[in-house]
Amino acid sequence: MTNLIIRSAQIPKELPQVYKIRYLVFQIEQGVDPTLEFDGKDERAHHLIAFLGEKAVGTARIRFLEDQTAKVERVAVLPEVRGQGIGRKLMDYIEAFLVERQVTEVYMHAQEPVREFYQKLGYVPEGRAFEEAGIPHIAMRKLLR
Repeated sequence: MTNLIIRSAQIPKELPQVYKIRYLVFQIEQGVDPTLEFDGKDERAHHLIAFLGEKAVGTARIRFLEDQTAKVERVAVLPEVRGQGIGRKLMDYIEAFLVERQVTEVYMHAQEPVREFYQKLGYVPEGRAFEEAGIPHIAMRKLLR
């Protein structure tokens, strides 16, 4: 996939593309309430965007919780391009981005259906599953080098 580019989103210019991906994945595909999806935390988050050619196909946001801890949220890849490794490359990019910023621990609430995906990337489940936005989730954590 030589024409995949992942980078920090240019805010505010690319925020509509980030929001469109999240809208299609979380609201349309998964039925998440827009007030839960757009939670007022975007302004204080760092947004990433993945392009396949000219088309924005994936996104994620990172919130810095403490000096060395970050929370990865809103990881989304459009359904028509799933299975091509975009999610994995997006997570690899996130981890490299965080290591550059001296972050040593990544935390997330992963949707239960993709728990295995994150476990293969080294994320460790913590505690019991819980419901968030009507979808079963599990807290996961990974220590970075």
